[in-house]
Amino acid sequence: MDLYQQLLQLDQQYIWHPYSALGSDLPVFPVVSAHGVRLKLADDRELIDGMSSWWCAIHGYNHPQMNKAIENQLQNMSHVMFGGLTHPPAVELAKTLVDITPSTLNSVFFSDSGSVAVEVAMKMAIQYWQDKQADSSSQKQQFLTVRIGYHGDTFGAMSVSDPETGMHSLFNQSLAQQLFIDSPTSAFNESCNETDLNNLRSALEANHTQLAAFIIEPVVQGAGGMRFYSADYLNKARELCDEFNVLLIFDEIATGFGRTGKLFTCEFTQIQPDIMCVGKALTGGYLTLAATLTNDRIAHTISNGYPGLFMHGPTFMANPLACSVANESIKILLNSDWQSKIKQIEGWLNHSLEKCSKLTNVKDVRVLGAIAVVECKTAVDMKTIPTAFVNKGVWIRPFGKLIYLMPPYIIKQEEIEILCNAIFEVLED
Repeated sequence: MDLYQQLLQLDQQYIWHPYSALGSDLPVFPVVSAHGVRLKLADDRELIDGMSSWWCAIHGYNHPQMNKAIENQLQNMSHVMFGGLTHPPAVELAKTLVDITPSTLNSVFFSDSGSVAVEVAMKMAIQYWQDKQADSSSQKQQFLTVRIGYHGDTFGAMSVSDPETGMHSLFNQSLAQQLFIDSPTSAFNESCNETDLNNLRSALEANHTQLAAFIIEPVVQGAGGMRFYSADYLNKARELCDEFNVLLIFDEIATGFGRTGKLFTCEFTQIQPDIMCVGKALTGGYLTLAATLTNDRIAHTISNGYPGLFMHGPTFMANPLACSVANESIKILLNSDWQSKIKQIEGWLNHSLEKCSKLTNVKDVRVLGAIAVVECKTAVDMKTIPTAFVNKGVWIRPFGKLIYLMPPYIIKQEEIEILCNAIFEVLED
């Protein structure tokens, strides 16, 4: 038995994959190395990666500068607890994040995944209101959000993800009950329409005394449906949250660090959130790390309230290796002409996917920055379509009715064309 088959056999016997069953017949493909935008399988086939490993490997794989950052930090220490200690990589990264995110976000809490960053944001909001109202029995314990959203797989994050059409309906009876309104229908680059505005106003007006915050993925709804909506909706949301005394949380985990053509999608708006979550591309896909940023009002209220500290503390918080490679990833991004590159990728994606809109089984094709979505009329067959893409030399991982691309920023035009042609050919077949 060759290495490829050995890996598959042992994998099927022992390993759970995301949203899969032990021993599942859904296909998996053994990867033995990765370089640039290409993944090498155990049978020596190479695949062009259209997913950036779930949107995080923005500089591609095996980047020499990022490898060096990891190696250098490894000579000093791979990890040290963050309770009562600090270290240069964490201090540098915190300052950088404060410098490049909205100007009012002046403090940083590190965590080890995007889901946990959302949990931290929710806990911050609840603790803020308890301290603000000087009452540990504060009624402002719930969250408002929109349907077709996704914020992660831990319990708090699941509770603010779509409870019906999302991935977590199985747990509805165990989750904290939150408030949901219809997802905004106002299109990207359009003003917020009256229906969207009235839905949000009505929910806040009726429930503001029990709401800690309104949490939303700004401009791009990611894993819930890959939808792009009006930034003006967020401008109006800020006004209404202020009017009804509710905090505003932006989940920028999927969109941060240039993916949409802005460094952060909140830059499409004229406003700033009270709390913001970042992750995924933070380390360029090297190690798991996330951060929750907040403003002085929230940070000082929590720090000066009861019990005089924020009640959270992950074991691997601010891991030095992860902070070091995050610092290097941000330097690589900011020292490049990334805006022009994202605009270029957007143009390539629009041009190469145009023919998909003519297919009878395609409902919509949409592109924003380095995000491209082909929405089908029916759900794709996950038992066959990944293999069809691999046979064409590309790695594309659809979900539901959506076939989408979020390639590394270093991708070339001919590689974009190969990815897009594969989508067209597989859907045509």
